[in-house]
Amino acid sequence: MRNRCTGPSGGGMLNGVPERIHEVTAFLAEVLGPRAPLTVIVDGGDHGAAASFAACLAAAFPPSARAWTVDAVLGLSGPSGGRSDSALNVLEPAADRVIVYLRSGPRGRGLANGEGERRAQVVIDHHDPEWPVIRHVHPRLADPERWYLAESRAFFGARAAGWDTKFGDDLPAYAMAVEVAAPRPGDLALDVGCGTGRALPALAAAVGPQGRVIGLDLTPAMLHAARQAGREAVADLVIADARRLPLPDAVAGLVFAAGLVQHLPDPGAGLAELARVTRAGGKLMIFHPSGRAALAARHGRTLRPDEPLNRENLEPLLAATGWKLLRYDDPADHFLALAERA
Repeated sequence: MRNRCTGPSGGGMLNGVPERIHEVTAFLAEVLGPRAPLTVIVDGGDHGAAASFAACLAAAFPPSARAWTVDAVLGLSGPSGGRSDSALNVLEPAADRVIVYLRSGPRGRGLANGEGERRAQVVIDHHDPEWPVIRHVHPRLADPERWYLAESRAFFGARAAGWDTKFGDDLPAYAMAVEVAAPRPGDLALDVGCGTGRALPALAAAVGPQGRVIGLDLTPAMLHAARQAGREAVADLVIADARRLPLPDAVAGLVFAAGLVQHLPDPGAGLAELARVTRAGGKLMIFHPSGRAALAARHGRTLRPDEPLNRENLEPLLAATGWKLLRYDDPADHFLALAERA
């Protein structure tokens, strides 16, 4: 394969490759290097994307590291039952083998993302090959504290400026979800992982002038976009990690969490933290403005049995973290799960 990690450097480039690619591959080499000798298989995406990423990852290992990167689509891919086959059909994870999967959407030539992600220990968002973002690392490889905050900010920061333009039609769905959650007038309502604050006006209207709304997000660029949209007029905006909220116990009457729980590295720990800041009888609204099956299809995958928002997984997870599930809806045009603090 041609190693595109060589060549002249330029603005924002290292050896002719965007700095973001170097950041991601350098981190993976740091994590995987001590485990050598090791076979690292890069799969997913298309042939060229996997080959390029594998070459950059190979270049990131120090010369002393006894590790090999293998582009899994080379020599291992081919038609199978009308689908693209993949190395993941013939190779399972093992002590001396790590599978890195490039999540690239429905146009990728590897297995559907859901199957690829199920078997891989590392998942990379690769929709923009110039801006890869780590979305999952198996805990045995690296503690989430080493990558979660930086990679989440890299993912959402690059999308913040155009977020409302792309998803502006979702506002009625957010208003509907707030109406279902029914916060009390005078309540403190939290929007955790608020992004650009699309739920904040509806939350402020629901709690009224005697209530208070706080929008919390870990990505400064998202909160900047919320301010640009004028949402600071109806809510306080705070930079915060959903796993460690800067709030005392039992203060909130409603926690609104849109597109949050399923992206936390430990959903159970995240739900426990949301429970900590919610008073007894308070509510939790887990929401997304698309149904889960429709959203998965848009990203080129199908729903998996192990996903945390599947009802059979979510309901016991909520119960174990201090919540009682009251309502679960998952039609094509939205997802919501309403729970009460026990």
